[in-house]
This record gives sequence, C-alpha cells and structure tokens, in this order.
Amino acid sequence: MSVYTSPAADVEIPVTDITSHVLEHAGQHADKPALIDGPSGRTITYGELAQSIKALAAGLAARGFQPGDVLAVYMPNVPEYAIAFHGAASAGGKCTTANPLYTAGELAHQLEDSGARFLLTVPPFLEAATEAAGEAGIEAVFVLGEGEGAEPFSALLGDPDAAPEVSIDPENDLAVLPYSSGTTGLPKGVMLSHHNLVANIEQSQSALPIGEEDVLVGVLPFFHIYGMQVIMNQGLRNGATIVTMPRFDLEQFLGLIEKHGVTRAYVVPPIALALAKHPAIDDADLSSLETVMSGAAPLGSELSDAVKTRIGCQVTQGYGLTETSPVTHLAPPARTKPGSIGPPLANTECRLVDPESGEDVGEGVRGELWIRGPQVMRGYLNNEEATTHTVDAEGWLHTGDVGVVDEDGYFAIVDRLKELIKFKGFQVAPAELEALIITHPSVQDVAVIGVPDDEAGELPKAFIVAGEGFEEEVLKEWVAGQVSPQKRIRLVETIEEIPKAASGKILRRVLKDRESSS
Repeated sequence: MSVYTSPAADVEIPVTDITSHVLEHAGQHADKPALIDGPSGRTITYGELAQSIKALAAGLAARGFQPGDVLAVYMPNVPEYAIAFHGAASAGGKCTTANPLYTAGELAHQLEDSGARFLLTVPPFLEAATEAAGEAGIEAVFVLGEGEGAEPFSALLGDPDAAPEVSIDPENDLAVLPYSSGTTGLPKGVMLSHHNLVANIEQSQSALPIGEEDVLVGVLPFFHIYGMQVIMNQGLRNGATIVTMPRFDLEQFLGLIEKHGVTRAYVVPPIALALAKHPAIDDADLSSLETVMSGAAPLGSELSDAVKTRIGCQVTQGYGLTETSPVTHLAPPARTKPGSIGPPLANTECRLVDPESGEDVGEGVRGELWIRGPQVMRGYLNNEEATTHTVDAEGWLHTGDVGVVDEDGYFAIVDRLKELIKFKGFQVAPAELEALIITHPSVQDVAVIGVPDDEAGELPKAFIVAGEGFEEEVLKEWVAGQVSPQKRIRLVETIEEIPKAASGKILRRVLKDRESSS
C-alpha cells in the first residue's frame, strides 16, 4: 500500500461545535464588517452576527426546534445565510442547504429526504418554496422581508439571551446536510458532523491562511460546500470581511473587487476563463487581488497561467468533494504547479488505486483517488448501500476521480470513473435526466453524457432513439421546464440504438468514445 500524506505537519483540531469555532474571535472584531451584501452595501458586523445567531437559535427553540431537527435554507448568497446556518447549528440542529435554482419538485425531494421542519427563503423563490413545502409537509415557511404564505424571518428571531444551551457531540452530531450525487445516482444527503467542518477549516487554513485583513468575494454559492466552508465559515472564523453576491455577474463581480479591495477570489473554472479572456478585465482595477483559487472542477495549466499573467496575482487550485467537507488537496500559492491540485492537506492520507486490480499504483500511473482523514463524511443520509459503496471498512473514501502523482507528491486529476457531468462546477447526474426524458411520448430510449466545453467544462448531451413526432427543440424546452438550469439538455443527437451491457446498463463510455472521435 502506497499512502501519500501532506508535506505539512498535522494540525490540532479543536473538539468543539462549528458555531463556537467560527465565532471564537468574533468579540475581538465586534464593530468590523463580517458580511456585506454586494448589491446594496448592507452590512452585518461581527457583533451583530453573533447576536443574530443567538436570536435565531432562541426563536427556533421557542417554536419547538429540537437538537437533531433540520432547517432548510433555499436562498442565494445574502448575509443572512450565515445567520441561518449557525442559528440552526447552535440550537443543536442542522441545515440542509438547497440549490436556489431548484424547481419545486427538486426542492420537495430534498425537503422530504432530509426531514426538514422549517424552510427559509427569499421573496423571488417563494412560489416554488411554498409549493415544495406543501408537498413535503413543512411546518412553516419563512421569508427574508415579506411574502404571501410565509412568515417574515424577523418573526423567527427571539431574545439572544434566551438562546438554548445544548450539548453537542462534535464527532457524531451533524451540522449540515448538503446534497450531492456522489459517484452516481440521484442527489443524496451528505452527513457532515461539526468535527468534519471544524477539521477542514483548520486543515485549509494551514495550507492557504485567511487573515483578518482579507476581503473575500462570496460569489460561489453558500449552499454548495465550497462556498459554505472555504468562503463563509473559514472566512468568518479568521475575521475576514465577506462581500456576498446573489448570483454571478461579471461586471458586478469586477466592480465589487474594486470597490471593497477584495484580496482573495475563490472561483470555479468558468470564472477563471472570464478572468483570462473577457475584454471587461482590461478596464477593471483588480490590483487589490492577491490570490485566485479555483476549485470544483479541474483548471488546466494553460488557463491557470493565463489568469496569472493577465491579473498579476497568484493563482492556485485545490480539490475536494462535498463528502470531504470539502478540501483534501491544495497547492500553497508560492509553491503551486499549474494544472496540479497540489499535495494532500495536513491530517489527510490518500492513495491511487488501479480500479481493475485493486492494487496501488506508483508515480505517473493513473489510479482512482482514495481519501482518508477527519474531513470524510459520516455517510449518506438514509442510504447505507451508497455509503458502503463510497467509504470502505478502513475509512477510505473512493472518489471516483482518476489522478496521477509526481515525484514531489503533487497530484493532478486527469479523468473520472464516475459518470457525473460537471457543468460550471455543478454536478449533473445523467441517470436523473434519463429518467425524466424517457417519459416523453416521442422518446423511445435515451442516454445522457457530458461533452467537453471550454466555457462550461461539460455540456449535458442526450442521445435519443426517436419515436413518432420527435422534435429536438420541443424536447429541450420540455426538459428545461422541469429541471434547474444546469441540468438542461444543451445538445441532442438521434441514434438508432443506445449501447448497453447484457445487464441493461447504459455503456456511456461507448458514447463518449464516439463523441471524441467525431
């Protein structure tokens, strides 16, 4: 067995709950802006943040919210996201964070599966939220501001001095239930404990420290583990100011960097592509930026170099999964290698394993990346089969991604065993789309794969065995009406027969090979 570890020394991981850890130094920064709403400039200081979190915990408890209960958050990035997350956690409960682009049907699935009691949203999403809440049996819907059929968020805030004192077991009590497709199938609740989150904040901080002088732009969605942990929680833990953006808009993104003197931008490859190539960059003052870090999908060496050259700041990338809270690898900016995800973080072990033989492979040889460390999830909610398929008896999480390692212990992701489509950093499960498309009356059979795209990473493409009256544009519009934007079918090709194994399993690799050779 060839086990790779970090070149950095292990870090001490405090045994504490996530909110106590994040707010440990908040009193020292009481008057400093913790979160700024980018579009409006509305500011929450560290002192106000700590008090609001206590007020929410008190309000939840007054409504019978018990340790172990679930608050669902269905919002874009706004300062109140941190209040909701930590209010639930400090009351002994957990958040399930939902993609704000989800349709009512997709949201209802997550609400039901997670067992959520309450739902928090914003006015533009209230129609879908109330529909999903009705379907899932949610007890109460709350909205920032006002909206028909929901109580105002302010009504959920109680007396901070009445915040409940709950006993939290950091190792075993869950703090958050983000949803991930994992290596296959429909989205599953990823059970992350307080200890998972605290551990990864400290691991990440040792590799790429955030300081109280830093200003971060919160453009990556907080419902997603990358934005949630690396920007929101790590940033707040270390006294930084976070400027939130409800959605990515390049002009606003550049304007906020300039206005607030943003020092660090955590991005995904499509944003890195804009930084490298978009003409608007020429007129923007990005001189405050010291570091750009990319994650969620591989960033090629050419694109990494192009960003560094154009902006004149350090560019690095990391690697992680929802199932690892999320970061497992990160290249310190001063010692980065373009195209590499770097070495493992402190307290992290990893292996590269031949998926056919089960034997470990050496330098320069492709193998499936396996991870073990304190950031590895407790498992998938309500899905023991998927859990045992992903995390083995020795605690190794099988990522489904294929990597290589060089002589310096730096890793690169080169392919993936799993068949998920990565569209702009979002995971799209082909099986979910296939299950929907096959119900269309003019479709006889279907297979969905991801095809490479410079801007999006991959585009969902449907191969269709067409029935009577099939029309490509009609199908695209029909699918778009039932799924969130990242799941829309962008390309369609009709074929005579879907390649399948004797077991009936779709042979997507055959379609991928056909696509790459055409």
